[in-house]
Amino acid sequence: MTAGAANAPAYAGFWIRVFASLVDSILIAFITAPIMRLVYGPAFFAAEGPLIMGPAHVLVVYVLPAVAVVLFWIYRQATPGKMLVGARVVDAHTGGQPGTGQLVIRYLGYFVSSFPLGLGLVWVAFDRRKQGWHDKLAKTVVIREQAGGGGHFDDETEHTQPERWQA
Repeated sequence: MTAGAANAPAYAGFWIRVFASLVDSILIAFITAPIMRLVYGPAFFAAEGPLIMGPAHVLVVYVLPAVAVVLFWIYRQATPGKMLVGARVVDAHTGGQPGTGQLVIRYLGYFVSSFPLGLGLVWVAFDRRKQGWHDKLAKTVVIREQAGGGGHFDDETEHTQPERWQA
């Protein structure tokens, strides 16, 4: 292995991304649930309630998290869950920061990835570059680097080296 390959970042695999997503979902729930209880009371959590309770529901549960996620990607290249595991979203061709348009497409791509029974999300487990459909649509990849600065991982089954960035 060349010195450049040893320092190349590794693609973040399926299970580490699932974990990061769970962390993000829990954080979003901790923020939005109390707000929704304040606005709509316990009726918001009733199973027999309407699908959309009102404008605050749309704003707090759908718009606010979408804006927050895209802003985290713009300013940190990662959501809190991805930061926790040392992963970040990068442009698939350059390895640099994706553009705002790419990141909005990536977020909207989550819906496309989720529709056919989540197949576009599970795709990460089988794709050579660990890309979900949302990544492919936005031309992004999620990479993971070790805390020491180098990106090489001994577990090549979970992470593969991006060949575009190798020396």
